[in-house]
This record gives sequence, C-alpha cells and structure tokens, in this order.
Amino acid sequence: MAKILTLTLNPALDLTVQLPRLEPGQVNRSEDMHTHAAGKGVNVAQVLADLGHQLTVSGFLGEDNLQAFETLFAKRGFVDAFIRVPGETRSNIKLAESDGRITDINGPGPKVSAAAQQALLDRLELIAPGHDAVVVAGSLPQGVSPQWLQALILRLKNLGLKVALDTSGEALAAALKAGPWLIKPNTEELAEVLGGEVVSVLAQAEAASRLHAQGIEHVVISHGADGVNWFSVGSALHATPPRVSVASTVGAGDSLLAGMLHGLLSADTPEQTLRTATAIAAMAVTQIGFGIGDAAQLALLEQGVRVRPLTEQ
Repeated sequence: MAKILTLTLNPALDLTVQLPRLEPGQVNRSEDMHTHAAGKGVNVAQVLADLGHQLTVSGFLGEDNLQAFETLFAKRGFVDAFIRVPGETRSNIKLAESDGRITDINGPGPKVSAAAQQALLDRLELIAPGHDAVVVAGSLPQGVSPQWLQALILRLKNLGLKVALDTSGEALAAALKAGPWLIKPNTEELAEVLGGEVVSVLAQAEAASRLHAQGIEHVVISHGADGVNWFSVGSALHATPPRVSVASTVGAGDSLLAGMLHGLLSADTPEQTLRTATAIAAMAVTQIGFGIGDAAQLALLEQGVRVRPLTEQ
C-alpha cells in the first residue's frame, strides 16, 4: 500500500451533539455527545489507515489540549509530524438533528506565527520525500495566508509529491494557481472561486477543462446525496450513491477524498475507484466519527453505487 502524508493546518476537537430537533432560543436536551480529534486531513488519514495505507500526519496543534490528538495518533499508528504552537487547538460544535441536518459552530483556532510556519516547511523538507502523495485539507488558521498555502503546494510538488487538495474560499482560489494534482470542491465552493454557477454538467466540464489546463489532473465535484462528478483528463464519470439513513454528514467529503486517493494510488480502474470512494462516503454519513469499521457493510454499499459515463444530458 501507499505511504501518504496529510496536512491539517487548522485541526479541531469536534464535539458532536445528537438531539431530536434544534429549537433556537430554547433549552435543548441532547440524546448523546461524542468528542473526536478531527480536522479534514486527520479525518482523511483515519479512512486511509483503514484502507491499509501508512500515514504521516502534520500541520499545527495547540500545546494546551494535545491529549486527544496524541492518543488518536498512537492508537492509529500515525507518524506524528505536527508542529506544536502556543494556545489551544480550536473546538468545533456539531449539532446533529435526527433528520440529518447539521449545524456547525466552528472556533477560530490559535494564531500561527511566522516562526511556526517556517518550522513546518523545514520539517516537510525532511519528511515529505518518500511519500507517494500528500493531502492538504481544511481551512487556514489565523496568521496563515492563502499565498503561503499556494507556496506550500508548489514546494510539495517540487519535492515530487502528488498533491490532493480540499479547501475553500480564498485558500482554494490561491491554491488552484499552484496546480495541485487533485481537487475536491463541492459545487458551491467551486462556483465561489470561479465566479459563476457550475450547476450544469456542461458548466462543470468547461470549468474542469480550464483547471486541467492549469495542471490539475483530477477535478472531483461532490453533490451530496446527488452523487459525485469526476473529471480527469480525457474522462468524465458520475456516481450515484445508494440511499442510506443519515446520522451525520460530517466527514463525508473527507471520506470521499480518501477513497479517491486510495483508488488512484492502488491503480484501480476509474470506475472501481469512484464506486469505492462513493460507497465510503455513503458509509460515513451513517455514523458519528471517522473510518471504515465494517468491511461487509462497505461491500454492500458498493453494490448499490451506480457509476456511468458523464454526459451533458
């Protein structure tokens, strides 16, 4: 299997609160609560580990609340290459209602100094060579600019790594200029950075063609329950997921990205890559937390995924 590095520049402690229905302004009683060491790159790493890959995890962690992350890394066997910074890693609250609706309340996270940013670059120079790919996922912490992210991606490419990117807003706009190998926006995120609607297949195909010209080989556009469109150079596929009971949509996109990376690095056929990735994302929404805990359930979900060539109709 592959050796993969994930970068989570702004990780989070996720507190997921399950409740029947959120009543704003009222006293709400929860049915259950779960706390997870998370952040998009950390979530991706957990799924990739369950798929058999070797993981190194890096980014920035607050010194004041390390325990949940260090416990997870030790349990999972991850190589911990995070840079510790003063303060606390942010906390995110996820309010998960019984109908599947999620309300996110995301914290800001610590401010990352220029010295810490340089320390991460220096560490990556040492550890990145020898990995097959790197996932750069999530938002930027305070103090880290979109331009710094763009330079980071160029540096990783110069180290010979395939860069898979999942971010949004100004960070995505800047990072696209660096030409990552793979991107995984949803339609809203892609429309925001391109400055126009990309709802239709034709609009997405035209956008993907422009991105391919910038050196981005794989454009994976997620549509939630409506499926996934994958535009690679010379090929376009759509996957429709099976219907599932939704517990939480948190981590579905991260699971999709992990599945895509798994298939591409395992030399699976494009159809099998997209089928497995879509099934992994479908499994993610049925659970609280991250990873593949039931291989039999995943195989069953794969049978329910429909993959077809993507046309404009």
